[in-house]
Amino acid sequence: MGRELTRKEKAAIRSLVVKWCANYDREYGCLPLECECYMFGKCWTGSFCRYFREAVLPLDPALEAALLTEGPRPDFKLCPVCGGAVAPDRRQAYCSEACALKAHRRQQREYMRKKRGRTVDN
Repeated sequence: MGRELTRKEKAAIRSLVVKWCANYDREYGCLPLECECYMFGKCWTGSFCRYFREAVLPLDPALEAALLTEGPRPDFKLCPVCGGAVAPDRRQAYCSEACALKAHRRQQREYMRKKRGRTVDN
């Protein structure tokens, strides 16, 4: 499942294509397709131009890692219990009610251990 590209990622793709892609010409666009470069219109991760993916994208390792790895969007937070995606726009700390309940139980267990004078053995 692909995710939407961020504005920074789109700008980085455009600059890589303009500077390093052998198939790109400022006047004609993409030479094999004889139209505008396919990568300029990309809005989602997923399918990329094969030449771009194999020859141009490795020139920017950070962008390559961001585009080719599976997982949540870069601006999403990770759930501290299971590692799932948590939307950044709310005060939500966990990805689901089950994770929130599990974390609450863990916090209560640690609180009661401290209250009784025991130490945590983790």
